[in-house]
Order: sequence, then C-alpha cells, then structure tokens
Amino acid sequence: MLQGHAMRDELMALLELKSVMRTGWVRAGVEQPESVAAHSWGMAVLALRLCPPELDLQTVLTYCLIHDLPEIIVGDLTPDDDRSTKAEDEHAAMAKLAPQWLETFETYERQDTPEAQFVHQLDRLDMGLQAHVYQNRSGLDLNEFLKSAKSVVSDPLLNRLL
Repeated sequence: MLQGHAMRDELMALLELKSVMRTGWVRAGVEQPESVAAHSWGMAVLALRLCPPELDLQTVLTYCLIHDLPEIIVGDLTPDDDRSTKAEDEHAAMAKLAPQWLETFETYERQDTPEAQFVHQLDRLDMGLQAHVYQNRSGLDLNEFLKSAKSVVSDPLLNRLL
C-alpha cells in the first residue's frame, strides 16, 4: 500500500473526476451541468435502490464508481467525438490512474457478466433521469438523451422509470 504523500497524490488524482463536466450536458446548453463524478454517484444510488438480489451489489457499486475514471485523462467523450481510440486510451488512462482496478474496469468494459450489463443500463438510466431533471428545470429539449437512454435500457422495470 502507498504511504504518505504518494497515497495523497493518488487520491487527489482520482478526485479530479469531480472537475470533469459531462460534455453532453455542456453541449446541450445546460446551466451548471453535473460532473462525471456526480453521474457515477447517481448510478451508485440507483444501484443501491434497484440492484436485483441475484447480482453482487459490491461488484455493481464498484463498476458504478470506477467505470468513468479514465475520463480524468481522456475526457468525457460523446457520440459526436472521435472515439476510434477510446478503448486503448481508456485502458492506458486506467493503468496510470488506478492499476489496482484495471482488471475490474476491463471486465466491465467487456460486458460479459450480468453485473456489467446491469451497470451499463444504469449508466443510461441515470442519463435519462438526469435529462428529465434538466428539462423540468430549464425547459431545454433533451429528448435526444431520453431516446438514447431508452435505446439501451432493455430491462422492463428500468425502462418504465424513463
């Protein structure tokens, strides 16, 4: 385990996720958009409330909290951005920022476990619910975000929440 300043420096680097704004909301004109860290927290709250009993909640929460850590280095890419090297860039960023979670991150990225698939749906559910919040607050038309969320959220219970 890291000691003293090295541990503090690592933790401070991870906390930078709180400073990365969600690019899609910025581009849509949302005033005071959430950070990527706020999005990850939202997913974790949804997981605590909605995680099916047959899934491992600790794994689900871990995926929620680490899945976007590479964005500290790579940035929050949207479908409008060049994503041709996204997987490689995120792998390298995760290896640098949090090598202790690299294998867990890669498992999530492969989407080959029920927990990873559930968290992927929570990712979009959180975005869709946040779109409702922003639409209600500002009157902006954020239907593109709702449509995107509904296209991924296949679980009937989760889809009804959108």
